[in-house]
Formats: sequence, C-alpha cells, structure tokens
Amino acid sequence: MRRLLLIALSAGIAGATPPGGQETPGGAGSPRVAGAAQGVATASISAEPGGPIAEPFALLGETISPGATRRLAWAGTEQFEGVSIDTPVLVAHGADPGPVLCLTAAVHGDELNGIEIVRRVLGHMEPGALNGTVVGVPIVNIQAFRDGSRYLPDRRDLNRHFPGSPGGSAASRIAHSLFTEVVQHCDALVDLHTGSFERINLPQLRADLSHAGVAALARGFGATVVVNSQPREGTLRAAATQAGIPTVTFEAGGPAQLEPDQIAHGVRGVHALLNTLGMVAQTRPWTDREATYVDSSWVRADRGGILMSAVELGKEVREGDVLGRLIDPITNKTTPIHSPSDGRVIGMARNQVLMPGFAAYHLGQQGQIPDDRLAPPMPDSTFSDTSE
Repeated sequence: MRRLLLIALSAGIAGATPPGGQETPGGAGSPRVAGAAQGVATASISAEPGGPIAEPFALLGETISPGATRRLAWAGTEQFEGVSIDTPVLVAHGADPGPVLCLTAAVHGDELNGIEIVRRVLGHMEPGALNGTVVGVPIVNIQAFRDGSRYLPDRRDLNRHFPGSPGGSAASRIAHSLFTEVVQHCDALVDLHTGSFERINLPQLRADLSHAGVAALARGFGATVVVNSQPREGTLRAAATQAGIPTVTFEAGGPAQLEPDQIAHGVRGVHALLNTLGMVAQTRPWTDREATYVDSSWVRADRGGILMSAVELGKEVREGDVLGRLIDPITNKTTPIHSPSDGRVIGMARNQVLMPGFAAYHLGQQGQIPDDRLAPPMPDSTFSDTSE
C-alpha cells in the first residue's frame, strides 16, 4: 500500500503543470521536481548499510547536514521603519535520503492550532531515524499573528495572493517570498488551518482527489475526514499544486484558541503521513479510515439572535433534525434551525450572537457509491465561509 501511494505521489509531482500546460521554474519539468519525484518513489525503501546517503540540504542560504536539525530565519517583510521581520523556519534533515515535506501554519494570524502542531512534530523529530526532510514554518503570517488578526495590517488575506509577485502588494510580496524561498524547495506540502470568524471545523483535509499526488497525501493522513474540493485561486494549496508540489489543507478547530484534541489529531495525522511516505517507521501506524465527502452545504441563520447549538462536531443528522436554536434576547422568542438534508456536521459556528445570513452549520454528504468520491471536486465557492 505504501509503495502504491508513493508511486501516485511521484506521478502527481512529475505530472502536474499549471493551467494552460505551460511549464514554470520549479514546476513539473524542472530538474529539481523531476529528481524529487524519483526520490519520493523510492522513499519507502529503508536505507541499508552501503545504501544511498543523504546529501546536505540547502535552504535560506544555510546548509543542513544529514541527521541534523536547524532553526533558520525567513524574512518575508519589513516593519514600517524598514526593519525586517524574521519568521522561524524549522528543518529536520534526515540521515537517509527521501522526500521533502513542508508544513505551514498561521497563514491566517489568528489560527493557533497549526502552530502547535508544527512545534510538536518538529520538536520531537529524530533526524537520525528520518528518511528525507521535514520543513516547518509555524507562523507564516507573523504580522497578523502579532496583532491577533486573521489578516495583514492592510486587511488583505494572505491566502488569496499566492504564488505572489515581487512587485505587488504587501501580501503579494510576502507570498512570493515564501513561495520562492521555501515552498519551491519542497516535494509535498500540508497547509494547516482552523475555522474562521468563530467557526470550528471537524479535523478534515481539503484535497482535489482528481490529482494523483494530492490523493496520495490525503489517503496517508490516517483517520481524517477528506472533503474533495478544488482549491481557490490564490491560495497556497492552489499555487503549490499548480507548481508541481502536491498540497492538502488540514482544517481543525477554530481561531484564537489552542484546542488539545484538534492539535493531537493533527500531530497524529502528520505522523501517519510521514510513515506512509516511508520517512519514518511507526510501530503502530494509524491505518484507520474516515469518510470522504463529495458534496457539502452551509445552513444559514434566517434571523438574528443568540445561537445555542443542539449538535456537536461530527454528528450525523437527518433531514428535519434540530441543529440549534436562535433566541431573541429581547422577546425571548426561540427559532429552531432545522437540517435541510441528511449529512454530517463537519463545521459549525460557536455559540454566539448571529446576524441573519451567518453560516451556522456545515453539512457534508457522502457519495452513494464508492465511485462517487472520484466525481469532480466541489468548487471553492462552497467554502466561502470557512478558513481556507
């Protein structure tokens, strides 16, 4: 199974091209990506005495020796007074050759769970027992993180500007810097997010399963829900995949909080992926499977009021079930919110005061037959009210 997944991942790396079929630097036709594909395809073969030896890994002007960890600095932008803002980049470079997996978090500055996932994964990595390299950027959007905000100081969403431009807006320049200096040195990427605007997500992967390499990543993440969806143009997931770097988005929990259960799921999922890619060997691999959803819809509040939910994340619901109640704080009138269809709650708003039209519950629907999961991925507009 592992070898099949790795063959699919290497095929995705070697076969992906940007829209229009034009090759770009660092894309499918480049020597770096072609070489990476070969490395990924053979990564499941554990190194033996006399076997291949990993070469030093170069990133951000530094060279990391095999079997070592380093903390590097990426300066993606400057403060108003012209002082550069350094963001830590953590690297674990294995003693044996293998793929380069990148983990990014806090592309939105108020999404904290991913930061802790990256810290735990890299903080406990043993490079001497690692095949390949893990690169972690725990706080991509350092300015927004310092402000406790989802957005950059100019109110732009960084995850709408990839791969960026060296002469564009502040967001576009940061995106270009990360993409060229870090992302293009990787063979596969997991972008870590949470829900947005006081919404929480069941741990889930957003993945375009029509892409072989992306599908291989999604299926290697253990017992994690998969939502088959197209990435929105301008997201890191879209830009990296178009550049020949298979990418999935992992969503778990909500903003502005550190949620232990969601973090633990993310850490376990990344470890499962590392095992699947042959980068580490787990004595008890996470081989369980979760549902794949081929369709989803948001249930919106039809009136304002105080939301009190009657369901929890992950609950299966039937058409007509009460998902929650809206309470008028003045008249005390209560209005139930009913499920419009069968499905599973894969995202929901925290209890709060809502305005009419607010997306309150995200319901996922599975296909009727196994082949449904190969249907065309949902358009990104379906997720207009979620983090990514």
